[in-house]
Amino acid sequence: MKTKQFKAESKKLLDLMINSIYTHKEIFLRELISNASDAIDKLYFRSLTDDKVGLGKDDFCIRITPDKESRTLTISDNGIGMTAEELENNLGVIAKSGSQKFKAENADENIDIIGQFGVGFYSAFMVSKCVKVITKAYGSDEAFCWESKGAEGYTVTPAEKDSVGTEIILYVSDNTEEVNYDEFLDQYRLSALVKKYSNYIRYPIRMEFETKVPSEENEGEYETVIKDRTLNSMMPLWKRAKNEISDEEYNSFYRDVFYDYEEPVRVIHSKTEGQATYNALLYIPSHAPFDYYSKNYEKGLQLFSKGVLITEKCSELLPDYFNFVKGLVDSEDLSLNISREMLQHDHQLKLISRTIEKKIKSELIKMLNTDREKYEKFFEAFGTSLKFGVYSDYGMHKDELTDLLIFKSSKDNSCVTLKEYVDSMPSEQKSIYYAAGETVDRIEMLPQVEKVKDKGFDILYLTDYVDEFAVKTIMAYEDKTFVNICADEADLDTEEEKNALNTENEENKDMFDFMKESLSGVSSVRFTNKLKNHPVCLTNEGAISAEMEKVLNSMPGSGGVKAEYVLEINVSHPIAEKLKDLYNDNKDKLSDYAKLLYNQARLIGGLTIKDPAEFSKLICDLM
Repeated sequence: MKTKQFKAESKKLLDLMINSIYTHKEIFLRELISNASDAIDKLYFRSLTDDKVGLGKDDFCIRITPDKESRTLTISDNGIGMTAEELENNLGVIAKSGSQKFKAENADENIDIIGQFGVGFYSAFMVSKCVKVITKAYGSDEAFCWESKGAEGYTVTPAEKDSVGTEIILYVSDNTEEVNYDEFLDQYRLSALVKKYSNYIRYPIRMEFETKVPSEENEGEYETVIKDRTLNSMMPLWKRAKNEISDEEYNSFYRDVFYDYEEPVRVIHSKTEGQATYNALLYIPSHAPFDYYSKNYEKGLQLFSKGVLITEKCSELLPDYFNFVKGLVDSEDLSLNISREMLQHDHQLKLISRTIEKKIKSELIKMLNTDREKYEKFFEAFGTSLKFGVYSDYGMHKDELTDLLIFKSSKDNSCVTLKEYVDSMPSEQKSIYYAAGETVDRIEMLPQVEKVKDKGFDILYLTDYVDEFAVKTIMAYEDKTFVNICADEADLDTEEEKNALNTENEENKDMFDFMKESLSGVSSVRFTNKLKNHPVCLTNEGAISAEMEKVLNSMPGSGGVKAEYVLEINVSHPIAEKLKDLYNDNKDKLSDYAKLLYNQARLIGGLTIKDPAEFSKLICDLM
């Protein structure tokens, strides 16, 4: 029996097949099952016009048989089989696809064949020291055996086989220090791989399991029986009509596939045709997973092509701000590379990604408008991602995301969208007012809050560390600019009040200059009308606020960021007259008062005091 050489640059190319093309050795099972499915498809297609086939769709199956003793793994099918010539052409020529040829010959028919490159079979050599193929073609009385140990070549010899179809027998490699090949002989590991990669192959994939059952002859004893078990579910949920699927089926699939103990808040099930044809089944979770805000969290959707899993986490299908979405996409249009693990071109993927993004946003808007309580619960879990989406990429996505944002409001401590805020603004209000702080209670303590509320204006309470960065990125909503009530730009005065305040500040300029010299950390000191009952506050000048300073300085490598502060003193408070008297009579005392007021303002604003010992001494001296 003469060994034949592969008709390509055999050793070099087969080494590439085995060692370079596939990332994970376990992929071999997906490839061999896909080939078996294609073989059955071809015979099923033949049966539609040939009564002699004698098999209906329910008669076809793929079988997996591990044998630990002989270290063999057999994948068999009752598909169309191969002749000796086809064995030579399909297995003797690396990278020649019989399935691709079959599709080309039947281009006018709607045939869904998986294979296209003719290399998947050779993935078997990643886990095998020898591969044997015993096959009998439909319509032939002869069977043949193709056998190879790798790059050295192969043999084709006559064989015995009763039925039409193909058996692929893998002589599994011996274990090494790096690889435990025994796992590919373990029934439960093989079952898990089928579930992972081939769960939606349209034909049943079967394997025999030993099971203990109560003995019929001896009560209380058990006997071992062999039971045939179908490993795959075959019909993908996402390919069924939506009106045929119950909520419990959707939720059960979500729990089983994505390992969540709670039901999702929304299910998006769609079929899209056109430039990008695909089925999608997406879930919006009700809570964040434990690792969601850690660097270990991976976004992405499961990506299938014709029911075969290509990758578990296709990150390109989701933008970062929708990284909480779980689910899958199944497309027949993907341009896969030779290993079916990566995409050759990402044009189709980008088209799918864009339409998925629109569907997710549409569903979130719908939830916001029709089920506010559920949306607020969702936003509590994932709102930070949406706000980061507004802020990131220099605000590139702010127009898509702004209407999804909600913020705590000073009115009734409820949540409002920006549209709701603007629609309820009094006619005399010209800006959207906000205040930032660690908690709502801390913000309520800010001296500036009282005056804004007295005007009848609502305040957005920003308690998430990314909030202020997001609103500064948005800049304006329906021509209303955002104004931090603790910033220099906050202006609630009438023209008359402004003129009177300017006169006061001009008249006391020398006093303020003296007070400023007593302080470190303020750019100026002045009187203000912003306060109602409080004597003093800190106001920010420039782009960096007090809260932004805290956030930026907490980041690695970002220390030294400083906000510019103005010490503002309530012009209507008795302390204003006290300061004027001290400037005329006791400048040393005025210096102490300036330090006390500055530290008081820092405490109220949630900032730390730079010299607590000095502050304590000044209070004691005053007492």
